[in-house]
Amino acid sequence: MNTNLYIKLILSLLFSFALSFVSAQDSKKPNIILILSDDLGIGDLSAYFNKYETPNLDKLGQEGIRFTNYYSASPICSPSRAGLLTGQQPAKLHFTTFLNTRADNRKKNQVDYLDPNVQTMAKVLKNNGYKTAHFGKWHLGGGRDVQDAPNFDKYGFDAWSGTYESPDPDPALTATDWIWSDQDSVKRWNRTKYFVDKTLKFLKEHKGEPCFINVWTDDVHTPWVAGDDETGKYPGKPNEEKSFQNVLKEYDKQIGRLMDGLKELGVDDNTIVIFISDNGPLPNFRQDRSAGYRGSKLSLYEGGIRLPLLIRWPAKIKPGQVDSTTIVSALDFLPSFAKITDSKIPKRKVLDGQDISKAWLGSAVKRNKPVIWEYGRNDTTAFSFPKKINKSPALAVRDGDWKFMMNSDQTAMELYNLKTDPKEQNNLIKDQPSLGEKYSKILSDWWAKLPEFPKG
Repeated sequence: MNTNLYIKLILSLLFSFALSFVSAQDSKKPNIILILSDDLGIGDLSAYFNKYETPNLDKLGQEGIRFTNYYSASPICSPSRAGLLTGQQPAKLHFTTFLNTRADNRKKNQVDYLDPNVQTMAKVLKNNGYKTAHFGKWHLGGGRDVQDAPNFDKYGFDAWSGTYESPDPDPALTATDWIWSDQDSVKRWNRTKYFVDKTLKFLKEHKGEPCFINVWTDDVHTPWVAGDDETGKYPGKPNEEKSFQNVLKEYDKQIGRLMDGLKELGVDDNTIVIFISDNGPLPNFRQDRSAGYRGSKLSLYEGGIRLPLLIRWPAKIKPGQVDSTTIVSALDFLPSFAKITDSKIPKRKVLDGQDISKAWLGSAVKRNKPVIWEYGRNDTTAFSFPKKINKSPALAVRDGDWKFMMNSDQTAMELYNLKTDPKEQNNLIKDQPSLGEKYSKILSDWWAKLPEFPKG
């Protein structure tokens, strides 16, 4: 064979191989790690408010994209988590506030656990070849006097480690029948470290396979136990913020460990890491923890539902981006995950979120319908907090720059332009009667169509 021809043939084969290798790398499904912090406010991250120091968390946004209009599905944990996992409005699933005892759940028109037949992001991804795990707080069934809650595998998870409020509490975290104990072998201030270790081990065991992992941490939720002293380094209300700051510092450190671990495993480039919180903070020191926004946990004002969203994916997301245009809902994650991973959604019509994956990659997305919330189902004491200026009406809708709230009987109407008044100080309902009429109809129609809570 002619030498030149032979060399050209070899080069051509090498080029073809290189192209096929690059193509295979590009088409490889990304790992997804969904970090959900418990009761962490948007002001807790220095990237948003610069009150507390969170260098590792801030770095997620610096190396990816940071959103300033992200909203949880609810201002309280259980419905927030139900909406995130299913892409459905929590009220449709009969989640109204945190799950408690059976008797208390009845008072709140609420189920005892998430229906195991519901479609979840874990099921959708598992059906597309993903290995799935849940490490951390669950609070979607189990604990107290609810002993028949379905286990994690019924929701699509291959592996799990749950805290007290789950169907299968991890013994290392639950020496007693409560949220935490000084008898736990994994101390409260080491929980995030424990979940990070489990996450890295799971990824190592399934290297070469796509993984979806919930890392749902709970140490930023009270009680803040900041170190080796089981009562906290700074007990008592005068110094509780110091305990919070120490807990936040350790939490930030462990997120840094997670990111370092991804690099050591060689999976950093094609792993999507998402950081969010389930609802606003409580206590909310001087409104600092909500970045000055009105409201807190248990409130539909911005401080209760507008939260941090950081997404890092080196293979696809250019670093240093900030999106202040796209209005993102927790309900959007399931359809967005499906789009990114080319996964099928069997029950697409039940979803209340939309695919906003283009926004992750730097192209702002406009919502195809308003975002709606409910908190404050009835007059029971369960919905009597927070007090005074931070207590909101029971229903809310955001549509572009407008935010409207009212109770289900159409009382207590409030209207705010969030572009000019993000702290919700100037109620414009008397100045904009046509908008009040428009949004009250939207909320009333939505409320009327909610499935009736089963009696008995």
